[in-house]
Amino acid sequence: MEAKAKLFGHAIHPILIVYPLGLLSAAVIFDVIYLLTANPTWTTVSFWMIAAGIVGGLLAAIFGLIDYLYIPAGTRASRIGLLHGLTNVCVMILFIASWLLRRNSPEVPSMTAFALSFAGVAAALLGGWLGGELVERLGVGVAPGANLNAPNSLSERARESTRIHEERGTSAAVR
Repeated sequence: MEAKAKLFGHAIHPILIVYPLGLLSAAVIFDVIYLLTANPTWTTVSFWMIAAGIVGGLLAAIFGLIDYLYIPAGTRASRIGLLHGLTNVCVMILFIASWLLRRNSPEVPSMTAFALSFAGVAAALLGGWLGGELVERLGVGVAPGANLNAPNSLSERARESTRIHEERGTSAAVR
């Protein structure tokens, strides 16, 4: 199944997810460094990384939802996609709560704020694995003409290959 939200021939959702995953994971690493050093610079940086990660996560979610709405109902991909989306909504809730708890004193967060961000990164690992299951195992978001020697996604040959596969109702997994 090919992604519906695309930019220059590539699905937008997987392009965007690297930012919140990286920012939120790095925020947790900086929290751990703070816990080891008691240097408040690390938690202040973490506070702003969480804020940016939340914005990026919400933006990525919009494009993930667009793609999810085109997955045929009743399929394993639909069930995994729903679980992936719900898991990542939980990730956002955990980090939003952590950020809100830090807001009045970002340099000295509460243990609850730390616990929420640590739980959030653990949930993000599960959400990322489910996203990988969708793409790697179930082929969601993969262009119909995908193969090891596929042409550049911007080339005329790639567009022609995609058109032919759509007309035949085939995909790379079927070939």
